[in-house]
Amino acid sequence: MTTRQKITPCLWFNFNAEEAVNHYLSIFKNSKILEVLHYGDAMPEHKGKVLIIRFEIEGQQFQALNAGPEFPFTEAISLSVDCETQEEVDELWSKLSAGGREGECGWLKDKFGLSWQIVPRVLTEMLKDKDADKATRVMQAMFTMSKIDIARLQQAYNQK
Repeated sequence: MTTRQKITPCLWFNFNAEEAVNHYLSIFKNSKILEVLHYGDAMPEHKGKVLIIRFEIEGQQFQALNAGPEFPFTEAISLSVDCETQEEVDELWSKLSAGGREGECGWLKDKFGLSWQIVPRVLTEMLKDKDADKATRVMQAMFTMSKIDIARLQQAYNQK
């Protein structure tokens, strides 16, 4: 049995939570469904349909709520994914942006409207560099990108 987290992000879906969760589980290798709750007698029009799916991606628990169109996702909340390689960035970018919309600076919206940041770990390391000129060049290079390109960041970082 999986231990519940003290704080778990709840993602509100327009009655397509099952599709969304299955999509995310197909993208992230280390993922699983933890629990499924169904509507009961309190809402007879939805009785038997999925109400909440608790699931886990890469050790982070979420709950997906099937609740209708009242509250669509906005960029005010996003899921940031720490990536080790360009291959991981490319794969996640491709799979998560499919049917959605690519943004700027590593941001995208998936086909359910949820915002994601696909961030190579090296970007954070470069931005923390004590050499302010290097960090500035990296930030400026990132501003020109949609999907983050590590080679271009490295080029900006090493520029003399």
